[in-house]
Amino acid sequence: MSEHIEIHKILITAGTHGNEMSGIEYLRNLLSNKKIRAQLLGQESDIGIELALVNKLAIQRRARYVEEDLNRQFSQEKLSALSGENLEHQLAIEFNLAYGPKYEPTRDLVIDIHNTTSNMGPTLIILESDEFHQQMARYVKTNMPEAIILIEDHIPYKQHPYLCSIGKKGLMIEIGPQPQGVLRPAAYLQTEKMTKLVVAFCDLWNKQMLGQLDAVDAFRLTEEVYFPLSSEGEKLAMIHPSLQNNDFIVLNKGQPTFLSFEGDTLVWEGEDNIYPHFIGESAYYHLNIAFALARKTVI
Repeated sequence: MSEHIEIHKILITAGTHGNEMSGIEYLRNLLSNKKIRAQLLGQESDIGIELALVNKLAIQRRARYVEEDLNRQFSQEKLSALSGENLEHQLAIEFNLAYGPKYEPTRDLVIDIHNTTSNMGPTLIILESDEFHQQMARYVKTNMPEAIILIEDHIPYKQHPYLCSIGKKGLMIEIGPQPQGVLRPAAYLQTEKMTKLVVAFCDLWNKQMLGQLDAVDAFRLTEEVYFPLSSEGEKLAMIHPSLQNNDFIVLNKGQPTFLSFEGDTLVWEGEDNIYPHFIGESAYYHLNIAFALARKTVI
């Protein structure tokens, strides 16, 4: 068993993308409403919570970002620059100075809240699969059976360019489906519930009061799949209707994947027992990413 770390300083962020409204509205309420904030953490806890709405100009404009995706600006290379190449890069440098720094972190855990237009449900994205994150996954899934656990540990934690990586530990809450720029009640309530569970877990973890938690199913990211493109870079097909909205449902060889604009079905030719997610995510459409893939595992 690894050394028992403790979580005493938690930073909760939203508005990393300015059109993902569940986290933005939840943090606004936490900042302005003492009753809602009191519901997040019990009086007997010694955890301190900070709240930050991050990309305020993007929030004001109801835009994912102003110039460049903020959630890709927290790499070592970008954070070591003296000044930013654009608004989001500069914001990342300033945010890292205020709440980091990434490579000598002062916050024990950063929880960054997001939305997706994909039908992913309430998804907890963890970037490490050590004992702390395994126990967290089990606790969240046990208390929120509809939750999905997605593991993105294909690279070491500190190599991720995500905002949450400025903490000693970092994770993302990803709730969908929700259109950009609006709030859906189901997504808001799932955001609130999952955030509370993560904070409650940390309190129980510190007190070593979790008890025995059974292993749970999870999904481990493998790669991204792109739309078929012409030689000019134009899309030749769309996601097949039978695949759309079937996030985290198994895909096997021969199943429909794309539907060409001429009406032809393109089938999956990759490996069996693979699980698509972020299917048709609107923020990735301009990047020609159709969906991501994961393998099912137990954590």
